[in-house]
Amino acid sequence: MKDDVLLQINRRLEQLEKLPGIKQDGSLKQALQKAGFSRRDFLKWSGAMTAFMALPAALTPSVARAAELADRLPVIWLHMAECTGCSESLLRSDTPTIDSLIFDYISLEYHETVMAASGWQAEENLEGAIEKYKDRYILMVEGGIPTGTTENYLTVGPLGTTGYHHAKVASQNAAAIFAIGTCSSFGGVQAAKPNPSNSKALSQVSSKPVINVPGCPPSEKNIVGNVLHYLLFGALPALDVFNRPKWAYGLRIHDLCERRGHFDAGEFVQTFGDEGAKNGYCLYKVGCKGPYTFNNCSRERFNQHTSWPVQAGHGCIGCSEPDFWDTMGPFEEPMGDRLFDTVFGLGADNVSDKIGLGILALTGIGIAAHAAIASMKKDKE
Repeated sequence: MKDDVLLQINRRLEQLEKLPGIKQDGSLKQALQKAGFSRRDFLKWSGAMTAFMALPAALTPSVARAAELADRLPVIWLHMAECTGCSESLLRSDTPTIDSLIFDYISLEYHETVMAASGWQAEENLEGAIEKYKDRYILMVEGGIPTGTTENYLTVGPLGTTGYHHAKVASQNAAAIFAIGTCSSFGGVQAAKPNPSNSKALSQVSSKPVINVPGCPPSEKNIVGNVLHYLLFGALPALDVFNRPKWAYGLRIHDLCERRGHFDAGEFVQTFGDEGAKNGYCLYKVGCKGPYTFNNCSRERFNQHTSWPVQAGHGCIGCSEPDFWDTMGPFEEPMGDRLFDTVFGLGADNVSDKIGLGILALTGIGIAAHAAIASMKKDKE
């Protein structure tokens, strides 16, 4: 690690320390102690988050320090056309996690799911936060945004202000913008054909750069990790061609899947519930989209790292990819017989910045061919 990077981080954190803490009713240390977490637990979590964000281990103390300064940056969280699953991913767990406590400690100025205010008071809170923390707050938006002649399909608050208007105004004055979940990142199911509400991704509504954090829902660490990265550097992370942080979406599900060995050995589930399913064989033949999907689910999992869909027995449906609802289905059938869609529809098998139709087609064909050849060899044995 270069000394100038550490110097840059230290300067950034010193600047944050000079800002007044927004929360006056306690500290992160007190919140952790109240929830039963020791200082050692917090430092272990900081070390894990450092590795998770692909940063050198030497930055662990800086990550811990950044988390303790999280209340210096106010957060406005808007709900558009969505199911609130992304908020649930972060907030709903059987016991408080350090991730959720960090988010509690952040000054969450507006979040319709968890705030007590409603009606006129809620509207005033939103307008007041945008004005008071202008050019300083982090904006997080969950859900697709109806536009055009159907913009009024989503209205918010006592004045019936459209979600499109809320998103535009909040974006204009934000220091950093995160599209949380696939609906906000790429339109999601709301934008699936025939898209009756003309829903669009946040990036198509905002005139400012938007960091996409897709997934249906994304893991809580992908959400919190982006906040920590901004606290550390005061800048956007390295992004792939779909504006997803490379540290979270740089590898395919397939690359770190626990069933990958079975794929390489030609051992596949042929139908749900068969002997292969009982033995944990690869789910490619029953529709797993892991080879075409960039996300870290296979490494981080969900529900406090307990499990994830592939471990539970169902293939990945590619939910963190653009237009997955239209291009990844049917969800329980393999993609091998529809390779032409890979080139012009999926766009998911390009590795970060390397987009090439020829490379993309060959990769898709290679995956299907490998699966077929390995399976034939297994059958002969």
